[in-house]
Amino acid sequence: MVAGMLTDAEVTDIVLRCADGDRTALKRLFDTETPRMIGVAERILRRRALAEEATQDAFVQLWRKASSFDAKLGSGRTWLYTILRNRALNILRNESRTELSNDDSTFDAVSDEDDPEVVVMKLGEASRLRACLEKLEPARRQAIVLAYAKGLSHGEIASKLDIPLGTIKSWIRRSMTTLRECMA
Repeated sequence: MVAGMLTDAEVTDIVLRCADGDRTALKRLFDTETPRMIGVAERILRRRALAEEATQDAFVQLWRKASSFDAKLGSGRTWLYTILRNRALNILRNESRTELSNDDSTFDAVSDEDDPEVVVMKLGEASRLRACLEKLEPARRQAIVLAYAKGLSHGEIASKLDIPLGTIKSWIRRSMTTLRECMA
């Protein structure tokens, strides 16, 4: 056993303690399992930021649903990694559904230093994507560009824009619906 790693029995015990509201148990699980979980999620998602988001979401779901865990059906670790895998696959499905363009070069000329408005301007005058992006209100357009041109996770965007994570997620979801309709 690797030093610092929890056994399956310890993880199961921690999940059961989380069901009783034990925050220190959750912190211990988070501290020991996060690096491995990010690695697992990154193999699925191929992007570190999305893997971190999936891992964080998995812990939130574990905390909220720990009372539904049944140790008779499997170990706590198996349950936790199933949550992570499902979350990563959902992110992957959502990412593939929300492609902005079939052209992989759409955002090739974007640098990390570019302001989101500069990114939109770099799209050609006649670009349908540019026209659709310009129809979004500026804050939502900025969130979309940060997500899809710069590859930031929802959490990173929320931090950068100093806007609650839930707001960013709903802005991106609604804006993507608007963009898909506009591009159709």
